[in-house]
Amino acid sequence: MSTVDQAGTFTLGDRVVKRLGYGAMQLAGPGVFGPPKDPNAARAVLREAVASGVNHIDTADFYGPHVTNQLIREALHPYPDDLVIVTKISARRGEDGSWIPAVSPEELTRAVHDNLRNLGLDVLEVVNLRSVFAIHEPAEGSIEPSRSSACRTRTT
Repeated sequence: MSTVDQAGTFTLGDRVVKRLGYGAMQLAGPGVFGPPKDPNAARAVLREAVASGVNHIDTADFYGPHVTNQLIREALHPYPDDLVIVTKISARRGEDGSWIPAVSPEELTRAVHDNLRNLGLDVLEVVNLRSVFAIHEPAEGSIEPSRSSACRTRTT
């Protein structure tokens, strides 16, 4: 029995996934920005994770940006029937690699479509809304648009 199997399973929606998944954040370059030094090695890591029994991958299209999801697609598409790809939205990356909140309805919609396109999927089974009020620490805030952005959204 592999370590992945020994970790057990849990129910995610109507799917059963193994408790030990793969977090794809570090597949991108330094600082989770740009391409990795060795894209072939990154694809090999993904293939080995799935071959070892991992059946859920945690990712986000803002890793890279776009790099991690494109590597996942290149390495694993067409996806095994039991693989669940869990992604997150609500951020984008600046040209300097900065993390920028992206929580307007338009930005969230664009993020979902970016994930779909870069993963080569028609449907995302799990999308998490990632709080980016403070990138590296817990923080509180509202995703409700401010009054000024709500007015701006209605008039444009």
